Amino acid sequence: MSAKDLLPIAIFAILAAFIPVFVTAGTWLNFAVFTLILCLAAQGWNILGGYGGQYSFGHAAFFGTGAYVAAILQTRYGINPYPGFLAGIAGAATIGWIIGILSFRSGLRGSYFALVTLAFAEVFRVLANAAEFTGGAAGLLIKLDVRPENFQFASRGVFFWVALALVTVALVITRALERSRLGAQLVAVRENENAARALGVDVLRVKLSAITLSAGITGAAGALYAQYFLYLDANIAYGTWISVEALLAPIIGGAGTVFGPILGGVILHSLSEFTKSLVGRIPGVDLVIFGVLLILVVRFPPRDIPGLIRSWRRR
Repeated sequence: MSAKDLLPIAIFAILAAFIPVFVTAGTWLNFAVFTLILCLAAQGWNILGGYGGQYSFGHAAFFGTGAYVAAILQTRYGINPYPGFLAGIAGAATIGWIIGILSFRSGLRGSYFALVTLAFAEVFRVLANAAEFTGGAAGLLIKLDVRPENFQFASRGVFFWVALALVTVALVITRALERSRLGAQLVAVRENENAARALGVDVLRVKLSAITLSAGITGAAGALYAQYFLYLDANIAYGTWISVEALLAPIIGGAGTVFGPILGGVILHSLSEFTKSLVGRIPGVDLVIFGVLLILVVRFPPRDIPGLIRSWRRR
């Protein structure tokens, strides 16, 4: 991977880093931090779904696991949030590997794989909602202790920079994957799995690597969410909302591209907040809009924003 490959990522990170300098309103900074968390989760989905063609409808399973592991280690065992954060990533990656083993060894792909991931996310949601260990329906409240060594900051701007750093790392990982042998094999599996197998590609290993990496990045988004909002319940951690947004953002912004999830995440969250400001805080109204948007994107080409721009330029 050359410096030329990293230049767009560096420019993005540097320009975005100035946002807290010029935007000081808490509401806008909160919007920006939450958008970056969604972009991080979407980047995780993009590795598996965009590059690998394995469409998951249940990335909430990884988001929620990362969030709950990080929160439980703090609230139940008094472990420092920083190693707890890393444990959340590892826990989500492990769940991804387990789901991958169970699914891919059974030959599940396409809609069958999508439904299996959706089922896992829903099972985790029900278990977390019922188990006392996870706080049950009441959820988990992380103790407020605003100190940098406790991964809590008085300024939302600092949280923004932390989230931006994680998104930047995810972008670098995606770019490195794109330029690697594994990335080429992953795209080959996406285009034609049987042909890739005939050419000697270890399809199972490639898929397992993709889902493990994808789950780990999405788990990082969940752990950061828990640390930022200091509260979790089953419907937040394993809710349908994160699976939908993690899936839609890359599809709209450009699946299988490095910056597609970022563009899609910004558009989706902006649309969500704009819709809520028009119709009020009606529960689920954003999911209705996202559902309509997904139908339009799938039904009518060019199916993403960059494709639409290229179409306009040709005309």
